[in-house]
Amino acid sequence: MFAIDPRRTDLALEFKRRPFGPHSPELQAVLNVLRGSLHCQNLLLVCTRPHAEWMLAEKQPDGRPPRLRPDLTFTSLEAAEWHAFRVRWEAVTGQALPALDRE
Repeated sequence: MFAIDPRRTDLALEFKRRPFGPHSPELQAVLNVLRGSLHCQNLLLVCTRPHAEWMLAEKQPDGRPPRLRPDLTFTSLEAAEWHAFRVRWEAVTGQALPALDRE
């Protein structure tokens, strides 16, 4: 199985720049691990206002509605995806991503 090297922040920056792809093979491997991890597979984004607002949420068992996180609301899908990426990265690697806002 592919293991994420937490020093490869270049892959995180690639995702931040192009969250919807196309992705390099290395970044796609990272995304497969992040999205399939037992730590993160219940994380999702819910559009709460069409084309205007997204909220982080967690899937609930037994088909119940997702648990919304009103404290984590975003005005762009790109910002929401970037936040979810950072949460997953830290959950899987054990290391928070450094600030990549200026890059």
